[in-house]
Amino acid sequence: MGLSELTAAELGREIAAGDVKVREALDEVFARIDAVEEQYHCYITTDKEKAYEEAARIQAGIDAGELTGPLVGVPVAIKDNLCTAGIKTTCASRILYNFVPFYSATAVERLQAAGAVIIGKTNMDEFAMGSTTETSAFGVTKNPWDISHVPGGSSGGSAAAVAAKECWCALGTDTGGSIRQPAAHCGVTGIKPTYGTVSRYGLVAYASSMDQAGPLAKDVTDAATILEVISGHDVKDSTSLKRKDTRFTEALKEDVKGIKIGIPREYFGEGLDPEVSAAVKRAAKELKSAGAVVEVFRLGYTEYAIPAYYTIADAEASSNLERFDGIKYGYRTAEYADLHDLYKKTRSEGFGTEVKRRIMLGSFVLSSGYYDAYYLKALKVRALIKKAFDDAFAKYDVILGPVAPTTAPKLGESLKDPLKMYLSDIYTVPANLAGLPAISLPCGKDRIGLPIGLQLTADCFREDILLRTAFTYEKIRGIFL
Repeated sequence: MGLSELTAAELGREIAAGDVKVREALDEVFARIDAVEEQYHCYITTDKEKAYEEAARIQAGIDAGELTGPLVGVPVAIKDNLCTAGIKTTCASRILYNFVPFYSATAVERLQAAGAVIIGKTNMDEFAMGSTTETSAFGVTKNPWDISHVPGGSSGGSAAAVAAKECWCALGTDTGGSIRQPAAHCGVTGIKPTYGTVSRYGLVAYASSMDQAGPLAKDVTDAATILEVISGHDVKDSTSLKRKDTRFTEALKEDVKGIKIGIPREYFGEGLDPEVSAAVKRAAKELKSAGAVVEVFRLGYTEYAIPAYYTIADAEASSNLERFDGIKYGYRTAEYADLHDLYKKTRSEGFGTEVKRRIMLGSFVLSSGYYDAYYLKALKVRALIKKAFDDAFAKYDVILGPVAPTTAPKLGESLKDPLKMYLSDIYTVPANLAGLPAISLPCGKDRIGLPIGLQLTADCFREDILLRTAFTYEKIRGIFL
């Protein structure tokens, strides 16, 4: 079995044991990138020279007995909205085409401290705004299962890179499903932890009250391992939580006896593809056969999740993106009459269509006369959605449902109808609005062989029961090929 067939945790063990050198792993992954990257376009930037320099340092630490751990020497990819010192961070936008940070995001630093090797920055929807990785200023990423289909988004480059074996694991970010949805479309595993579990320092903000970094990986064990490494309090992030229960790998037990699983009736209504519905229901039956208690219930307020999410997210985006003005860094228009003209032309030329759409929507809902009617009302709906989940978790340990209404759409389909693209997030945005942990893992394929994702959601701080349920289902399902 080649190194690329191993999981990240398996490769880490091989390297730590001295059976594989870090350089060998890099040789394998860069050979793979050279062979298939032109076809899939998972990366915006790769840095072989820096990766091999880091590999030599890590190998010396391993040989001296100073570096140990589950990810030591493992090559990883980073979504291009997480800052990386000395490596371009573009957010897939023309406005940051030449931005090279002088510091790294805390999540990236923690991966490096664990001995992981950063090999490159993955493609994404511009500023994480999109569900297909088609809004990138640097070209579209294609789904490795079928290159005529999208990989999902906005972390589509990270999900596709894992699926295409162009890395062993990757970091993504999730504002409204941007880890879980591409994980589902690419047949990999992705987890969004409880809000505040992973530091947002160094993450270029889209919607600050919902953004959260997390892993995309080959299986639940890898996802838990990576999450354990990158989690923890960070004084540089005021929303960072002081948690002591971040030993997530300890939750990887094959046992769901007595776990109460709730299935929202609203999740299986109009708009859900029959093949997706059948695969998710089959997964629920398998968990029930393994000893879980499975019930259907009414969650409530699900029809308001999409409008509330896009109102709040776009409002926060309009505020966060005002810093990109052509003055301090990034793209600047070539010709302008005065300062106002510089701002206007730089932003008009630097931002893509979807980003401009969301900035304008956000500015509108925050404007005088509309703040109460839209933004304030959305915040009230958000509180009601959180209350609905609180009531549900008083009865159930885990909520089970689909990740997306359909499998991966064809390239170009979603961009023709932005509203349809927004509605594709209907099952994922509630977890972000409520700050809940949620995981996506493969549970089947449709008639043309595209992966179908199963979503499990737990109460805040209950990643343990979430991972235990996901791990058990993964064992029941077997290897996903």
